[in-house]
Amino acid sequence: MLELQDVCAGYGEGQALFGISLRVEPGEAVCLLGRNGAGKSTTLKSIMGLVPLARGRIRFLERDLQGLRTYQRSRLGLGYVPEDRRIFPELTVRENLEAARKSAAGDSRWTLERIFTLFPALQPMQQRPGGLLSGGEQQMLSIARTLMGNPRLVLLDEPSEGLAPRVVALLREQIARLKSEGLTILLCEQNLGFATALCDRMYVIDTGQLRFSGTFRELEANPEVKRAHLMV
Repeated sequence: MLELQDVCAGYGEGQALFGISLRVEPGEAVCLLGRNGAGKSTTLKSIMGLVPLARGRIRFLERDLQGLRTYQRSRLGLGYVPEDRRIFPELTVRENLEAARKSAAGDSRWTLERIFTLFPALQPMQQRPGGLLSGGEQQMLSIARTLMGNPRLVLLDEPSEGLAPRVVALLREQIARLKSEGLTILLCEQNLGFATALCDRMYVIDTGQLRFSGTFRELEANPEVKRAHLMV
């Protein structure tokens, strides 16, 4: 469904990614693991067209994304949940969701009713401004708002960061439910426990380069990879 080939990208004259190649198959949950500053967020931003490529190619649903703007990539079925959530703080929960409503071709699966089934905590808060939600509630709203666009693949950037353990556990259950329903997910995380409970495969990134590709069992069999590129 998604393929990156030899992607190099950065900010201004500074290069942040060096030859990133990865793939995500339909229905998979794949994790990009790494420390802060390793290049995880930049990889997602390059997929969405928020960071220009210096070299390489990104394909989604067998279509080359070169030259497409962010909104055009979204219309193709890419959903993006940024690390900083980016909800509209002055809009209510319901208005945040309605603002993102979009029907995919032949598919209007995500409705307010279905959103509130997945995130029941949001239902009684429909008239509350987004800026008054807790961090965990804002994360749920950010994911829910992305789902209202009926994406084929969701890019999740550090969904567990800064949240209480109880909220992280709840969020993990909700993302697992999305995966069980067939949604394809590319997840960026530094929380190894959170990622391994959800993902089929994982890539480890450090200083803008991929250092490992494989399953959790294969990563566990390579303690030197964990020690060199994941441990703080």
